Amino acid sequence: MQKADIFTALGDQSRREIIQLLRQRDMTHGELRAQFEFTKPTMTHHLKILKNTGLVTSEKKGKYKIYSLNTSVLEEITAMILDLFSKK
Repeated sequence: MQKADIFTALGDQSRREIIQLLRQRDMTHGELRAQFEFTKPTMTHHLKILKNTGLVTSEKKGKYKIYSLNTSVLEEITAMILDLFSKK
């Protein structure tokens, strides 16, 4: 995971909205896509970027893939941002 990649991923409003949804609960691809006017490939693209940065994980359950927010990566990024603005 490159920190620059995470900030690039978070630079997209749609991906931030996906993260907000996953903060509430784990969701399938279809449940996420129902919240947007995305095509299936577009949602897949956004989820792939979020997974590649480690912000989102997925687990296969039956015929569905369940997406979850990786809170440990978010905590790491939050700590890094706080360090940038702390007085030393």
